[in-house]
Amino acid sequence: MARRALITGITGQDGSYLAEHLLDQGYEVWGLARGQANPRVSRMRKLLSDVQVVRGDLLDQGSLISAVERVQPDEVYNLGAISFVPMSWEQAELTAEVTGMGVLRMLEAIRVCSGVSRGAAAASGQIRFYQASSSEMFGQVTETPQNERTAFHPRSPYGVAKAYGHFLTQNYRESYGMYAVSGILFNHESPRRGAEFVTRKVSLGVARIKLGQATELRLGNLEARRDWGYAGDYVKAMHLMLQTATPEDYVIGTGHMKSVRELVEAAFSAAGLDWERYVVTDQTLHRPAEVDLLCADPKKARTQLGWEPRVAFDELVAMMVESDLRLLTDGGDPDQDSSWP
Repeated sequence: MARRALITGITGQDGSYLAEHLLDQGYEVWGLARGQANPRVSRMRKLLSDVQVVRGDLLDQGSLISAVERVQPDEVYNLGAISFVPMSWEQAELTAEVTGMGVLRMLEAIRVCSGVSRGAAAASGQIRFYQASSSEMFGQVTETPQNERTAFHPRSPYGVAKAYGHFLTQNYRESYGMYAVSGILFNHESPRRGAEFVTRKVSLGVARIKLGQATELRLGNLEARRDWGYAGDYVKAMHLMLQTATPEDYVIGTGHMKSVRELVEAAFSAAGLDWERYVVTDQTLHRPAEVDLLCADPKKARTQLGWEPRVAFDELVAMMVESDLRLLTDGGDPDQDSSWP
């Protein structure tokens, strides 16, 4: 009988790549979707016709219990979140409820459906839980690169909510013997990235300029440095984390930093353009509390999971620019189709 996986955030970038990977591994894949009409679900079905949908909401404990009872999953991947960092200042309470408290509700749903009590020994065949933690938890970093033991100092409501979910996952693992792990993923991108994120904003901006649809690209802090990788590589690490005998947390990243400026240079170069002719810096686009540099130390994942990133930075950026050139040439709407080109 095929193993079953339940994915929250199924309509997002990571959810789609993870679903594809699990289907290739022979899983029966279920995606959690809110009950009201959701146009992204129909787009998901076009790409992932073999994914089954169960109704539920990270804001509603009862619906999560019902979803887990119905699906009877072997693995649960909690990727659902308010994930755009600037929005977390504008909607801090909602971010806390979905990105933070949503983790608690899902852990409770698994605990209740599994009949787990505090202090119980880990049971064989129990539901395995993956929490999507984030490098944004490190925030104002205390050391570089960052590993599983680096202290957290989040600099946004999003980072704070992710830290809450991370510690909850650890707490349920230690208090209930649950198989619960967190993947501390550094920035990972793809052509399916939402149009509001800086990497996709850049690739779309370059495509519009190349096609004569725009004359400039406005950006904030060009000196911020990130560890950027390919989302299709990173979801494989998520799966590997749930296949180990002992539940542990892992940092996932490339171990190499690039600045936003280098991202811009690579994107314009992929389109044969000189970035300095088109990019305008805008102070209003800076974060209230900037995270200046994030760089992963993925040694543990490399040695214990055998995981390695495959797609290089320049290859990733070129992939995104080429995809957006095709999307715009074909008359696609990035705000509607950005996650499902």
